[in-house]
Amino acid sequence: MIVQDEFDNQALAKTEFDEYIDQLADPVAPEIEIDSVPDELGELYRVWNASQLLGTFYQNLEGKWVAQPCNSDDRPCCDTPLAAQIIIIAVNGLLVADAA
Repeated sequence: MIVQDEFDNQALAKTEFDEYIDQLADPVAPEIEIDSVPDELGELYRVWNASQLLGTFYQNLEGKWVAQPCNSDDRPCCDTPLAAQIIIIAVNGLLVADAA
């Protein structure tokens, strides 16, 4: 009986561990929100994940979109506002390929 109980406990532990690993491997898309505030040169768009500011982007005078991820000195120029948003999200490590 003791051997069967140990086997059952091991089987239960393995099942719980496998479920935990599956949860870790399951990508969850971040809850990204975009808003804007007026700026002296136009609109400044802000990219948020919940209450955390991920970065900002704006359209420069040449018509390019400039991404400004937080905690980064890089300011890449993009052809579209979506590309600027994706750069900001990716720099923050939140780009989930299956959910993007």
